Amino acid sequence: MNPAVIASVETMLEKWKGREGEEIEVFNEFRLLTSEVISRTAFGSNYLEGKKIFDMLTKLAILVSRNYFKTPIPGISKIWKTADEIESEKLANGIHDCVMEMVKRREKKVETGEADGFGNDFLGLLINAYRDFDEKNRFSIEDLVDECKTFYFAGQETTNSLLAWTILVLAIHTKWQEKTRQEVLEVFGDQNPNSEGIAKLKTMNMVVNETLRLYSPVAAVIRKIKKEVRLGKLVLPANLEILIPIIALHHDPQLWGDDVHLFKPERFVEGIASATKYNSAAFIPFSMGPRSCVGMSFATTETKVALSMILQRYAFSLSPTYVHAPFPVITLQPQHGIQVMLHPL
Repeated sequence: MNPAVIASVETMLEKWKGREGEEIEVFNEFRLLTSEVISRTAFGSNYLEGKKIFDMLTKLAILVSRNYFKTPIPGISKIWKTADEIESEKLANGIHDCVMEMVKRREKKVETGEADGFGNDFLGLLINAYRDFDEKNRFSIEDLVDECKTFYFAGQETTNSLLAWTILVLAIHTKWQEKTRQEVLEVFGDQNPNSEGIAKLKTMNMVVNETLRLYSPVAAVIRKIKKEVRLGKLVLPANLEILIPIIALHHDPQLWGDDVHLFKPERFVEGIASATKYNSAAFIPFSMGPRSCVGMSFATTETKVALSMILQRYAFSLSPTYVHAPFPVITLQPQHGIQVMLHPL
């Protein structure tokens, strides 16, 4: 997928030309970038084609966040719906229709002989599962649409968040910015990043991990307990849902030390397992275990490719107009954006 990521980053950087010395709001820039990347790599389309889905998913995320901790009265939704519930259903139906349009286009190409298969990207694999001859393996249409919604949103929003917060900390901590830039130039020179070189970026890996610790894209995860289990002095019954507050874990001084709120990438110089006083379970930006995020490598690789290409061309500093206001809307977002000043190298 690297060529598609590089092509999307090059398109973004081309737009930045002539804006040197100007203020750029990078959160929105990266939203366009990550939307383009997930559209190209997973759905064989472009940002404009997926824009309608992204817009509806963004609105849906706001509604979900706003109503997340409200307890519905059983049975009342059959008689009366709130304005948010009506809008949510409308958005969900709209997303369903858009995904099905993409599916039908792929199916039509196969039917007319224009293509000999549904494709090897994510959407193609989903359609193959939807068309599987074995009923046990076959995806329902709801499965297919839900998987597309997850990949469109999670594949774009989390990387967007990570990229933006990483630019913020590097704009503030310019010594680390220069140290990371020198590493990129040593590994790639003025050439585009490649997968072999990405694996050698130890300083960047430390910076990305520390950003994930301070500004985890996902603030918390929920897990349902499969069977009764003892947790310390507590006995948790089966089917109980528990919320694991990732941000709280990542900012616990008992785990990370009294400097927990400081940006210190050197915590990760010997890897994740040695970064805390306990073990790697204290660092879970992508959750962990069999339910960990399937897109972890995709998100971190895309972030490192984009950062490498930016650092090769620009230095950046924080704009005086920036206001620090992180807030969670499914993912952790800067409420007023992240404004930086671009300085060509």
